[in-house]
Amino acid sequence: MTDPVFFAPSRRYTAGEVANLTGAQLVDSGQSLISIEALAPANEGGQDALVFVDGKRNFALMQSLKAAAVLCPAEFAGKAPAGIAVLIHPRPQQAFALVGRLLFPQAATPGPMTGETGISPHAHIDPSAHVETGAIIEAGAVIGPRVSVGGGTVIAPHAVIGHSCQIGRDGYIGPGTSVQYALIGNRVIIHGGARIGQDGFGFVGGAKGPERVPQIGRVIIQDDVEIGSNTTVDRGAMSDTIIGQGTKIDNLVQIAHNVRIGRNCIIAGLSGISGSVVVGDNVTMGGGVGLADHLTIGTGAKLAARSGFMSNVPAGEIWGGYPAQPMAEAMREIAMLRKLARTRKQGDGNG
Repeated sequence: MTDPVFFAPSRRYTAGEVANLTGAQLVDSGQSLISIEALAPANEGGQDALVFVDGKRNFALMQSLKAAAVLCPAEFAGKAPAGIAVLIHPRPQQAFALVGRLLFPQAATPGPMTGETGISPHAHIDPSAHVETGAIIEAGAVIGPRVSVGGGTVIAPHAVIGHSCQIGRDGYIGPGTSVQYALIGNRVIIHGGARIGQDGFGFVGGAKGPERVPQIGRVIIQDDVEIGSNTTVDRGAMSDTIIGQGTKIDNLVQIAHNVRIGRNCIIAGLSGISGSVVVGDNVTMGGGVGLADHLTIGTGAKLAARSGFMSNVPAGEIWGGYPAQPMAEAMREIAMLRKLARTRKQGDGNG
């Protein structure tokens, strides 16, 4: 029994086409017709594969490459073995990703899991819902009253879209996902198991214990956002929870009520953002970041993985640690602690 092929190339590309598509410089124009039909890591490669090499620590890979073509910075170009088409690009990984999206488009954007087109007879769609031509509603999906689904959008099996939600065009709502009290833009990808628009965690102390504060806001997800599997986005309490255009959110992220995330942010897995946090544009959060409530994270800030934040972060700064502080200060503290530990250990040994 042969292994199944899940992702087949859309077509063959030549090294010359890759150069034109990415803006790369093909070192030897005589190699423009070299065929590319696969992608591979540089340490594996393959006869028809395109690879990329970037960063000083990977420089040694150039001499042992086995590939059809390589994307690399200019200073690496002279080290490639003969017969490999060398494509010089200032950002090789970015160019590699562009080619990958063209070569394997079905891997770049999720499609129907069942292969169905149109509306499955096994989906439940309320008569008051509006599903545009070209949308795909797969078996087991539930579309509630007054829902709007744009053309080209896929609603995967057993996804549930609550009443009055609006979902834009060319998007994807993954299997087992629930969406409620939400307005979702175009080309939004929400992977399986995500929960969008459930109650925010709002309670106040009462005579008999915590009492719920009604959560009457919405979730607004702007165009080109991607949300990972099993991530949760709470609806707002009084105002809305907002995720800005182009932001990418990993798996298992918690976004609490009234959070406002800017455009083109990257938020890695296991991060938790508490209520009413404001995140500026182009912010990067490493895995496992935790943010206390009502903080402001400035535009372009970078937050190191596993850091805990209890104060605002100015725009453009790099912070890390627990509690988080400017990275230079955090690293100095770590260095001092290590020095103190070594000194103590040496002192114990001399005793």
